[in-house]
Amino acid sequence: MSALRIARTSACAGTFAAALVGMSMGALPIVAAAQDAVAVRTALRVCQDPNNLPFSNLAGDGIENRIAELFGKAMGLPVTYYSFPQRMAFIRNTLKFKLPGEDYPCDIVMGVPAGYDQVSVTKPYYHSTYALVFPQGKGMDQVKSADDFLKLDPATLARLRIGIYDRSPASEWLSRHRLVDQGVPYQIMNADPKQYPGEIIEKDLAAGKLDAAIVWGPIAGYFAQRVKTAALRVVPMKSEPGVRFDYPMAMGVRYGEREWKQQIEALIESKRPEIQAILKEYGVPVVDASFEAPKP
Repeated sequence: MSALRIARTSACAGTFAAALVGMSMGALPIVAAAQDAVAVRTALRVCQDPNNLPFSNLAGDGIENRIAELFGKAMGLPVTYYSFPQRMAFIRNTLKFKLPGEDYPCDIVMGVPAGYDQVSVTKPYYHSTYALVFPQGKGMDQVKSADDFLKLDPATLARLRIGIYDRSPASEWLSRHRLVDQGVPYQIMNADPKQYPGEIIEKDLAAGKLDAAIVWGPIAGYFAQRVKTAALRVVPMKSEPGVRFDYPMAMGVRYGEREWKQQIEALIESKRPEIQAILKEYGVPVVDASFEAPKP
């Protein structure tokens, strides 16, 4: 999931909810049979961004690629991809795209925020949060939480250059804690198809152009692992009143495809240990309810 969609969703939506369907893999053949009456599936057809690591890319290196392959194997189907840059109108140009007389090019988006209303969302399959990333050995080694960061010496804080994506929860957080002048904004909307959200860490933070960055957790964890020139620490950020950092993530299918959605939810449940192993491999900070903002 890109920082773009998380930021857009967090700016526009309030409370997220997911429809939980309790199913076991034992019921999967029945669900599959019901779905076959609607459409015979010859492949697991995935809508993806072609250059959006750690989530997806054309080489199949992303988290969502790995989970799609896991699901395809469980269903006995090959996995195919329909690629479109995850900018504006991604859903309209992938999941909802259909030429006259032709079929849809793809049937599932592997990562959307729970409650994302452009698709029929499944139950969540992981819960992550924005994270603070910074190099060790630069005077912040004692920082293990956002509170620790805010307790740094004021002179130290005043010198920091903190990379953030504009219109994200990170920009709101800096504003609330009077750190706007320390923020270095990056555009969420970028027309360059070669641009990817992890550049803020892999290029600028690693090169010393930034002292810290606050980005969506999967991006933080994955690219912190990839940087070999510096030891980077990833500190998950807790939501607070007025600033939501944490989001449960789900998958999305077209509205009206109830049986297909149920089949995917059954796979999410039965393959949960394997999914968690993939998330861990990619360094995704998976959090629990303690990271949610207190109820007003």
